[in-house]
Amino acid sequence: MKVKQQLYNKCQDFLNNRLEVIQKTISDIQKALQSETKSSAGDKHETGRAMLQLEREKAGNQLAEIQKQQEIFQKIDLNATPQKAALGSLVYTSQLNYYIALSVGEIDIENRKFYAISASTPIAQLLLSKTVGEEIQFRSSTFVITKIE
Repeated sequence: MKVKQQLYNKCQDFLNNRLEVIQKTISDIQKALQSETKSSAGDKHETGRAMLQLEREKAGNQLAEIQKQQEIFQKIDLNATPQKAALGSLVYTSQLNYYIALSVGEIDIENRKFYAISASTPIAQLLLSKTVGEEIQFRSSTFVITKIE
């Protein structure tokens, strides 16, 4: 299996796992809210409900963020052979290798390290639209793009 496909699969798994965790959290909060309704009354009850409502809102925001990431991720064309770095590109440089998709972090494939990054990260912003041979300066280092898949 191609490295790019493996990176894509790892990112997909990462998204699916995050989605499962958030959905479970939302489900648990719903159950807690329902049982909170059945229990005691008074200030303690209202405080408990308010805390659960805040947790539900936070989880809802996380769910919306994951759904937004899924929409972006689904735009990746694994068969594309870009001349310039773009969403879904695997960019090899003289220092590190980047997969522009999602911010997942370091992924090891075939004993090589790749960094899955979001297109909105500072390093991705520098890489996007660049071609093989171009030099990139990021923080205190300079590196060259050696290959784009």
